[in-house]
Amino acid sequence: MASGRTIFWYVMSAAVASVIPATALAVPVVPNFTQGSMTSHTETTSRVTETINSIDYATGWQYSVSGSNVNNGGRSLSPNPTTNTVTVNPLGGTEGQVTSTNSGLDLRGQNFTIATPGAAFQFTQTYMGPGVTNQTVIQRVTEVTSVTDTTSIFTQ
Repeated sequence: MASGRTIFWYVMSAAVASVIPATALAVPVVPNFTQGSMTSHTETTSRVTETINSIDYATGWQYSVSGSNVNNGGRSLSPNPTTNTVTVNPLGGTEGQVTSTNSGLDLRGQNFTIATPGAAFQFTQTYMGPGVTNQTVIQRVTEVTSVTDTTSIFTQ
């Protein structure tokens, strides 16, 4: 029977030893440096392209006749009105077609002759009908570069 008690004792000793909590020991962590620095460099570039398309157009007409030693056979100096359609396609690849319908003048019926052949004469006829009088296209490219340099210094 003595041998039964001994086996029992060893089994109990192992069971009790696994229940006793063990205390954990910590080792302090000490940094390995005394000072340091960190540097960063950032560059940002933006590019903006602007197109300005300005179109001036007349919606009516201007007509004038002047002179000396000239006649028109007694006809009216006011030509017959007509309707004109003007379509403007902008330059520079910019979208925005403009179409307008305006009144104009039909100058085909005008017939002026010199009143006294061989004598001095002067004759001026001007007509400016509806349509584009001026177009200005401005393209502007703006490029902005931003540079940021940052340095951080730290010590223990």
